[in-house]
Amino acid sequence: MPRQRSRRGGGGGGGGGQAHSRTARAELTFSVSQVERRLREGRYAQRLSWSASMFLAATLECLTAKVLELAGNEARHSARRRITPELLDMAVHNNALLSGLFETTTISQVAQPRR
Repeated sequence: MPRQRSRRGGGGGGGGGQAHSRTARAELTFSVSQVERRLREGRYAQRLSWSASMFLAATLECLTAKVLELAGNEARHSARRRITPELLDMAVHNNALLSGLFETTTISQVAQPRR
């Protein structure tokens, strides 16, 4: 009679299973490990939940995607091919929710490159 394999995949006999990062398991682009490291180094709390960095990475990724989507729409509307800090600022201030979130934030203007 064949032995039953455990669901965890640990133990003996042939590898087969690959270890996946928390970022890959959560299907995120932002690194969960980097977010956790910055949370720990920042000493925002004495203790961190195992899921805190994952939720924060997902929130940051979602917020970044929304801002870039709106800035891309602004770029298309103004017939530009690149997203500039000015377009980011316009996109944030034209959205009611983001405007409230970023009301105390300054988006710096960088000098235009010489051609």
